[in-house]
Amino acid sequence: MMRQTKRMLKVSRLGVFGGVFLLAEVRVQEGEPLENALRRFKRKVQTEDIIKEVKRHSFYLKPGEKKRVKEALARKRNRKKIRKEQD
Repeated sequence: MMRQTKRMLKVSRLGVFGGVFLLAEVRVQEGEPLENALRRFKRKVQTEDIIKEVKRHSFYLKPGEKKRVKEALARKRNRKKIRKEQD
């Protein structure tokens, strides 16, 4: 009796109270090269903005700093919008 194994690529993170949250998962089909599955996995991680979320939680911002960063991003978006309208 041959046992079939399922291979998966996963990204997960620990929650505040020790729980694990599954962020991305890709199942490797039978006969599929690992490189293809890895490519699909990278694409899924990128589309779900997991890297951006991890970087955002990697350090603490004080509320005032968070507000300044948010306002700076809004100014940047507005400048970009005005530049596109001028073209």
